[in-house]
Amino acid sequence: MKIYNTLTRKKEEFIPLEEGKVRMYVCGPTVYNYIHIGNARPMIVFDTVRRYLEHKGYAVNYVSNFTDVDDKIIKKANEEGVDPSVISERFIAETKKDMESLNVKEATHHPQATQEIGGMIDMIRTLIDKGHAYAVDGTVYFKTRSFKDYGKLSKKNIDDLEAGHRDIKVTGEEGKSDPLDFVLWKPKKEGEPFWKSPWGDGRPGWHIECSEMSKKYLGEEIDIHAGGEDLIFPHHENEIAQSEACNGRPFARYWMHNGFLNIDHVKMSKSLGNFFTVREIGEKYDLQVLRFFMLSAHYRSPLNFSAELMTAAKNSLERILTAVDRLRGLEGVSRAMDAQEQEQLAALDGLCRKFDRAMDDDFNTADAISAVFEMVKLANVQADQNSSAEFIRKFLETIGEYCDVLGIITDKKEELLEDDIEALIEERQAARKAKNFARADEIRQQLLERGIILEDTREGVKWKRA
Repeated sequence: MKIYNTLTRKKEEFIPLEEGKVRMYVCGPTVYNYIHIGNARPMIVFDTVRRYLEHKGYAVNYVSNFTDVDDKIIKKANEEGVDPSVISERFIAETKKDMESLNVKEATHHPQATQEIGGMIDMIRTLIDKGHAYAVDGTVYFKTRSFKDYGKLSKKNIDDLEAGHRDIKVTGEEGKSDPLDFVLWKPKKEGEPFWKSPWGDGRPGWHIECSEMSKKYLGEEIDIHAGGEDLIFPHHENEIAQSEACNGRPFARYWMHNGFLNIDHVKMSKSLGNFFTVREIGEKYDLQVLRFFMLSAHYRSPLNFSAELMTAAKNSLERILTAVDRLRGLEGVSRAMDAQEQEQLAALDGLCRKFDRAMDDDFNTADAISAVFEMVKLANVQADQNSSAEFIRKFLETIGEYCDVLGIITDKKEELLEDDIEALIEERQAARKAKNFARADEIRQQLLERGIILEDTREGVKWKRA
């Protein structure tokens, strides 16, 4: 199995640190709002990587964090007049709902930055002790030029770089020794959450959070570190510098980055009005369609999102689900498989190997999906009511197994009858009248998962099928 390593800019044979085990860290979202479809791409891509590694027999320790302290979270909290933790906990819960709808598996660990502050302080203290960081008026900076390999991931020349940290005005900024130095700890501001530290009350910088959480849950050296390509610099570059300077050993063996997602060939942006949350897309399509669409291109390629491409993905997914549904409806004959059936199963095995070859080549999901379509075509041609029950079962199990590697659920959702929809809408209205908004939201979500979209209007509740 080969992985394209951003660090070396080439495909490399995957050799784990420990035989049969994989330590994998994926940078998660900052939880101040519903996740958008750009956030969904790395979630889906690296969930599929994890699934394939598990399919190959690896035990995967998969860690994906939630950044739950950040300027955007604080801004939203101030707008709503609540504590920042109220915002972060709300959107962690909403993110988990969206991940479940996308069939993204729960991580082995989902650490939250605010719960790991003690470890971050210890790491910063070690960096100071080793001469890689310094404190100025309550701010601690990483001494970027003290790490001789800085720029090795992004291939940037250190002399050409601007300061590698978020554009946040921090007390003590003028005390920097070098404009390239980035923040490890920043002093508190009025009305912001803070923690006590040897350098004064404050909170950690963004980059140190992932270094510490990766170290705590996976160890000082890990197999795979992944995220969107926008994180290569400065975030991942800074993670490498502070982790390797602190621990004195390589941080991650393989660095994986997914390409950007564009909307109708234009970068997604709120100002352009082409910004979509996963929740909004879920009102138009089953989110399995979004997952299938995301996997229809190689993860390193830029991906263009459009209504036409989503419709094509919906139709393609429907072909697979219809074929599986048909196989489930075939009882078959209670007999041993004949020679022709054995021959067709050999062809099916060949398609399984084709799927594995595609995934072994840097997780080429587009070619892997092609292999699944060939399995479906073979099943449609070869399996019928006269086939042996064992032959039919083998096709069902195989297609189901390989769809599961891609995270594609093969169960067709039964269409709700109109009377059932109206009854649920009535129950929702009663719940809202009783101010039981949790139950009302639950019913709305339940209907959405069955492809029913509700619209609250002055004339009452209207509904339509997605």
